[in-house]
Amino acid sequence: MDSNFWLQKWQDNNIGFHKSEANLALVKHVGELSLPHSSRIFVPLCGKTLDIAWLLSKGYRVAGAELVELAIEQLFEELKVSPKISRVGEVSLYSAKDIDIFVGDIFDVSGKTLGPVDAIYDRAALIALPEEVRKRYTAHLMGITDKAPQLLVTCEYDQSLMEGPPFSISQEEVNKHYSDNYSLSLISSTDVVGGLKGKYDVKESVWLLQN
Repeated sequence: MDSNFWLQKWQDNNIGFHKSEANLALVKHVGELSLPHSSRIFVPLCGKTLDIAWLLSKGYRVAGAELVELAIEQLFEELKVSPKISRVGEVSLYSAKDIDIFVGDIFDVSGKTLGPVDAIYDRAALIALPEEVRKRYTAHLMGITDKAPQLLVTCEYDQSLMEGPPFSISQEEVNKHYSDNYSLSLISSTDVVGGLKGKYDVKESVWLLQN
């Protein structure tokens, strides 16, 4: 799976992964991060998620990273905001009041480019990446955010039943990637009503990662 996979998804409007409302895990658990309003939250591989509008409505500032420019064009259209567009290193920056979205390969986003963040909200990044990329991604994420605390959402199911994404992430894998650098708390683990794509049993887990 490479960048063309996601580009084609957006070009074909094959975006069943895009939710029509803010994610319940975010709404219920963002308070666990104990962040003051105006804190800057990084949303990796954000697409045009409605979670961004929800975070902004609660007074947070948002930084995001997304490979597909079309997704970010649609995001700003739906926010009814005209972004300033500039080039920063290897990526494009779409910015407006309280929001900065970096468009390009997340591995081309440096800590200097991103700037300071107070927390990470990862609902759609780790589970979107194949196993051979996840170790590199988690190391990069910690590197560019100075190991900011995280609200992490994962799903777990029998990976042999279907190819991801989303990919199944076990509790053991979360520990493998993050336990050396964070204190991990599993704050919710529930069976998803309707299953995965209406076919397969799947459990959604919500993690709090703190220093």
